[in-house]
Amino acid sequence: MNNTLVKITNVSKKIGDHKILDDITVSFNKGHIYGIVGKNGSGKTMLFKAICGLINITSGEIRVSNKLIANGEFPEDTGIIIENPGFLPQYSGYKNLEILASIRNKITKEDISDIIKKVGLDPNDNKPVKKYSLGMKQRLGIAQSLMENPKLLILDEPMNGLDESGVENIRNMLIELKNSSITILLASHNKEDIYQLCDYIYIMDNGKLSLKI
Repeated sequence: MNNTLVKITNVSKKIGDHKILDDITVSFNKGHIYGIVGKNGSGKTMLFKAICGLINITSGEIRVSNKLIANGEFPEDTGIIIENPGFLPQYSGYKNLEILASIRNKITKEDISDIIKKVGLDPNDNKPVKKYSLGMKQRLGIAQSLMENPKLLILDEPMNGLDESGVENIRNMLIELKNSSITILLASHNKEDIYQLCDYIYIMDNGKLSLKI
């Protein structure tokens, strides 16, 4: 039985003469948390965008659940936080998630309420997102990434703006998700996030990815 969820083969991304991703080959298996660490500009976010089909890669191949991710094609059953979560500022958190959920109609209103509660927000709070704190927006972004029960979760600095109890809440949630066979790719500058949560740690440096021994 093939346990590989994400398979990346000889992937490079060039902009002009600059290689942002440099011949990356790696596989990520089901039910593990993989940490990706590296300086700003090392290529972490670009790798995540490539896995999600959000950028055109220059060469190589990316497969998620053995399906080729063509340029511009978002992989099924994937939840993401990459950079700042984008929401409609005039609507409440619940309304934002309801609008997003209506695209695929996979979940109920009760499911939306439940995931909002799970990240520590109130689904009955009618305050517009433009009045949310950074931490509240981040919690809502995490709720959005989780709400359709993804098999793959891609999180780029998910703890940004969270207070200590929020960080602990999200860490516990990620461990629960891993234990239910969800694969999580996590980029974080917080060493505690990486060392407490991750089964494997990879280092990104100048577009090259290597396993930390």
